[in-house]
Amino acid sequence: MAETITTTSNSDEDEMNAVVYSKYGDPDVLEVRTIDKPVIEDDEVLVRVHAAGVDRGVWHLMMGLPYPIRLVGYGFRAPKNPVLGMDVAGVVEAIGKNVTRFQSGDEVFGIGRGSYADYARAHEDKLAPKPTNLSFKQAAAVAISGLTALQGLRDHGRIEPGQKVLIIGASGGVGTFAVQIAKAFDAHVTGVCSTAKMDLVQSIGADHVIDYTRDDFAERKQHYDLILDIGGNSSLARLRRALVPQGTLVIVGGETGGRWLGGIDRQFRALVLSPFVSQKLGTFVSSENHDDLLVLKDLIESEKVTPIIDRTYPLTEVPEAIRYLEDGHAKGKIVITSG
Repeated sequence: MAETITTTSNSDEDEMNAVVYSKYGDPDVLEVRTIDKPVIEDDEVLVRVHAAGVDRGVWHLMMGLPYPIRLVGYGFRAPKNPVLGMDVAGVVEAIGKNVTRFQSGDEVFGIGRGSYADYARAHEDKLAPKPTNLSFKQAAAVAISGLTALQGLRDHGRIEPGQKVLIIGASGGVGTFAVQIAKAFDAHVTGVCSTAKMDLVQSIGADHVIDYTRDDFAERKQHYDLILDIGGNSSLARLRRALVPQGTLVIVGGETGGRWLGGIDRQFRALVLSPFVSQKLGTFVSSENHDDLLVLKDLIESEKVTPIIDRTYPLTEVPEAIRYLEDGHAKGKIVITSG
């Protein structure tokens, strides 16, 4: 059963504006409404939202696709959490009695529940102090995409200094973090993107940039020690041709549009094939955790990584922001501002 949206309250101080949806569908199902502030649990933090990020995960939750996500706790017929949004940056408003890392007034970033609102709930393990050299808008772009890039390269790709790394989808939210993080690990980085985004990918540190509209990375003489595929549509055969015999492939995304698998069938095939070939083929689900948020914070404060923001929209224009994401033209991240 979906959570109930209460639209009455004892006072204006107990209310907030939020982007809500009561059924799955395209951006037209979203609307800004006045609802009650969320009530935090003992291990949660109430964050006064200054900004929130937009990513493909938000699109999947809005659409309820692929269908398996409805079976893992998000709501079968309708969304359980009626407020959209995950990436968050803001100020701690209140803490639960078991929270030890934060106190009221702290500036934080991370992953919350329902961040397209004036206030959002977040578990303390999914927050970290905001990087001192970032604005709230910049910080809101970091958590989900940054964690995915970091864990894909470090934990699953086992990136090492001097390796040749290919990042497919280098201009998007995850890709722009991946290029910079790979360079921070002293790898030799090649990014794959469209013509219009080549300058951006080169500007954030890529040693080489391949325009996929003119050049096929799988047909080049160059082979790579590690491929991070965020593009979501290359076959395993093409990806393996670009790997060295002992290379590693990490598939991050799959956006084939299927309503049941949505592209994750490719990940399944990689996992099944991997034990029978010399190359390591795999995928993963990113871990939303405090320690890795601190790693991202250190990379940002040491100026090795900088969030790339394409456009910013106010809370009232979340549907337009998601439509822009759907179009596939975004360079880096899209951010929603609140308040």
